[in-house]
Amino acid sequence: MAVETQSHDSILTAAGAFLGQQARAHHGEHVDVRINRGSLDPRLRLRACDGPLETFLPPGTRMTGHTTVGIRCTTPSPWSLFVPMQIVVRGEVVVLERALPRGTLISEGDIRLELRDLGSMHGGYLTDPTAVTNMVLRRALPAGTALSPQMVEPQRLVQRGQKVMLVAQNTAISVRMEGQALADGAYGDWVQVRNLSSRRIVEGRVLSAGVVGVSM
Repeated sequence: MAVETQSHDSILTAAGAFLGQQARAHHGEHVDVRINRGSLDPRLRLRACDGPLETFLPPGTRMTGHTTVGIRCTTPSPWSLFVPMQIVVRGEVVVLERALPRGTLISEGDIRLELRDLGSMHGGYLTDPTAVTNMVLRRALPAGTALSPQMVEPQRLVQRGQKVMLVAQNTAISVRMEGQALADGAYGDWVQVRNLSSRRIVEGRVLSAGVVGVSM
């Protein structure tokens, strides 16, 4: 009597369904995940499994691009193999609407959201236009560039050597003094400032353009 074999399609279907479930759980619902099934050697003949195929992720499995899924059967004749698969992850990322020079302060009209293959963005990507607005480009970039965290930096509201206003206040009193910044700083950064009246060096937090808050 001929031994019944496990169909390749059933193996690939089980692997694809399992990987799709894992990939969607990994990446979240805000992206589109598509699984491309690989193929098996047509000469491969495995005895049909008595129960459902067991699926698992090998250690170090990648959740984007080319990867593998483990499939095994424990009865009646144990076997296992690794099935090639591809995960394509697409999501909306922030891209430049037009070419911009280095040092540009990014405005809402300079950027848009566009669907891209996230697996090809090895340098990372940005997804929130609000967070990118009022950032500064580190270098000149062409239109259509998908922005990564390395391409932008917070706007410098204080520059080293610049005269700034030191503001010290509590609920009862507010004091303003002139100082000189000893370092560059974006909003919220802590910078050292020389008080031009006392010549003392104090540390304060950048509050706005040319304004640094210090403790009383």
